[in-house]
Amino acid sequence: MKVLSFGSLNIDYVYNVPHFIVRGETLAAKSLDTYSGGKGLNQSVALARAGLEVFHAGAVGEGAKFLLDELESAGVNTDFVAKLENIRTGHTIIQRSDDGDNCIILYGGANQSITREQINKTLENFSSGDALVIQNEINEIEYLSKCAKEKNMIVAFNPSPMDSSIIPVFNNADYILLNEIEAGQFLNQDITSKTPEYIAGELCKKLPDSKIVLTLGVNGSIYKDKNITCRQDAIRVKAVDTTAAGDTFTGFFLSGIFEGRSPEWAMKFAANASAIAVTRPGAAPSIPSRNEVLEKL
Repeated sequence: MKVLSFGSLNIDYVYNVPHFIVRGETLAAKSLDTYSGGKGLNQSVALARAGLEVFHAGAVGEGAKFLLDELESAGVNTDFVAKLENIRTGHTIIQRSDDGDNCIILYGGANQSITREQINKTLENFSSGDALVIQNEINEIEYLSKCAKEKNMIVAFNPSPMDSSIIPVFNNADYILLNEIEAGQFLNQDITSKTPEYIAGELCKKLPDSKIVLTLGVNGSIYKDKNITCRQDAIRVKAVDTTAAGDTFTGFFLSGIFEGRSPEWAMKFAANASAIAVTRPGAAPSIPSRNEVLEKL
């Protein structure tokens, strides 16, 4: 199986601050770090470090060589990344607080310049049984997911950031990985008083042909499909930086599934990978190798 991760590539500017800035406040940052990032890049790195054959597709502009180097050093093929002129590479401004939490401002840049021609040419290199992994940080994902389903590819979708324009993509997805906030937005319900089991059940009612992974932060995660429901506890560690925790979970969970493991095993594999990632600074640089995670298991 070949895995096509078609997604964003960002430069992450991480400002270390004592607390998140509030309206009207001026706050001095303790330091500034620059990392490779983007949900697409992070998930490509996680998928590759988890042991899969991964190809990344997307677009970059100025100053992006180190992003491609990061992918290639993880074993990801970058032949399908478009190099564009006169446009900025996507980037984020991230506040990282003393307790390891973060908040993020995202600028799309080149990530919003994907064309249908690029999608068509890229998909010519993939076939039935291969997998497509997508998020919502590039444009044309509805067309992309539709074309992949027509080729009988497995589609895994992480609807982040969530908005109403991507609702049609859910119907093309075999695997949907989302958090509680995104689930509430999709269901159009106030779920603050609802149990995770209830939320996962409601998602399955609306998406009966999809397999659902609901991530719950410190409360772990739930997998649910027509036949199986399983709960995975979070692995308790001291967090340094949670920036790529969700992307790490996504990559390692899908790796387990794509290599034929059970959902229970894949969830445990992913939880342990995320637990390692949050103990390290940065996004892609924090993602562990397959062997590290297997040793932890």
